[in-house]
Formats: sequence, C-alpha cells, structure tokens
Amino acid sequence: MTARKTVAAGAVSFGNHLPLALIAGPCVLEGEEFALRTAATLKSLCDAAGMALVYKSSFDKANRTSASSYRGLGLELGLKILDRVRKELQIPVVTDVHDVSQAQQAGAVVDLLQTPAFLCRQTDFIQGVARVGKPVNIKKGQFLAPEQMAKVAEKAVSVGNDDLMLCERGYAFGYHNLVVDMRGLAIMADSGFPVIFDATHSVQLPGGMGHASSGERRFVAPLARAATAVGIAGIFLETHPDPDHAPCDGANMVPFAQLPDLLGQLKRIDEVIKS
Repeated sequence: MTARKTVAAGAVSFGNHLPLALIAGPCVLEGEEFALRTAATLKSLCDAAGMALVYKSSFDKANRTSASSYRGLGLELGLKILDRVRKELQIPVVTDVHDVSQAQQAGAVVDLLQTPAFLCRQTDFIQGVARVGKPVNIKKGQFLAPEQMAKVAEKAVSVGNDDLMLCERGYAFGYHNLVVDMRGLAIMADSGFPVIFDATHSVQLPGGMGHASSGERRFVAPLARAATAVGIAGIFLETHPDPDHAPCDGANMVPFAQLPDLLGQLKRIDEVIKS
C-alpha cells in the first residue's frame, strides 16, 4: 500500500498529501428544505475558505443512548433528500449505514459510505459494505488501538475495495469520556490510507446525560487544529445552525457562526504543514 493513496468522493479527493478537505453537516436529517439550506450554506463557507466539501447527514442513527432518542427520517426519505442535495447543489454526499442492506441502497445514491465506530470489528459488515464498491470511511472503534485499523482495512481490501479512509473519533477513557491521542493519526497514516479526524464525536461524553450523550463543544477547534498539524486528509465536523436546539448530538456540534474562523485556521495550518 502506497503512503500516498488517494480516495475520491465525487469530485473531492482525499489524501494525506493533498489539501485538507471537509466532511460536514448536521448529525441527522431533519427535513428536505433544512438539508438543502444547510448544504448550500456549508458549500458557500467552504468555497470562501478554499476547502472542498462532502456533505454529511444521517438518515438513521441506530446507535442512540435511549430507545426514545431521535433517529432520523428513515432510509427511503433520507436517501431521496441526499440525492436532491447531491444533484441540485453539486455536492458529494456521505451517510452512515448500520447494516449491509442499507449499504446496497445507499451506495446507489451517495458518493461515500461511512461505517459506525462500534461496528469496525464486524467482519461480515465491513466486507459487505466494501463489496458495494463505493469509497468507505471506516471509523475506528472507541476501544481499538490505532494500529489495529490496518487489519480492519485488510478485511475490506480482501473483497476488492481499497478506496478506504480511516477515521479517528476518540478513545474511551473511563466512564462517559473520550480522549484523543494524536499519535494515532500518524500510526493510521502508516497504513497508506487517507486519515480523517472526527473532531466533534471526539469531544462527546457518551451517555453523559443519562438519557443521551453530552459533549464539550469548546474543545472541537483546538483538537481540529492539532489534528490538521499532524498532516491528514480531512476533518469531519458535525455542525448545525442552532446546535443547542438540534434533535441529537447538539452538545458537540459546531454552530455555523463559528465555522468561518475555524475553517480559515485549518486551511492555514494545512498549507504550512504540506508546503
């Protein structure tokens, strides 16, 4: 595996040697017009920052703390909305899938599939998603050492798909807490695959509110800056116009109003590191 592997999601190319790209959007789809409006805003912000964008939002979040937590709009409507975002705004889109049947349907619409961190060790699942033939962003489990992600990637490669990215989203550290070891980004990059840093789930406090996860939004920017300084392919950010009133994961989502400064900082750091 080359250390300069490039993965394309639509017109956006990811590589640890390429300019930093952004995967961003609200945690969960909340409606068609909301998705179009947020995607258009993010496209405008990324264009202004000179950064490529892949729009992310989930049609279903199966890994909720409580059975009563908001999960999304479902597969059929969710994919219809993402398809409209992709076609009307000319933005590549990504969504996460929780079983192989979802991957087959989502793969017909999205440019990039994403696998949840909790499922990274499920061999049949990883291989089933890889067989769809779309690029895959594989999230590292909160329980997994970074060097073990090379073995996860091997499972996908063994069924003929090496268009993979490896994503760090924090490591479990005691109850209701995550930490990030920046060495892990360099270790995963040794595999040759593009590395993504999930800056918002990394500040999550899993189950921290009892009925739902909490988070520490104020640490998103410093962690994103530090990860960018390692020299990676992309930053994953969940973001929302009004995260304090979002139906899920609001505590760790970045408000749209804070994005211009943050994207500008990340762009400048990336340019220095890769110059």
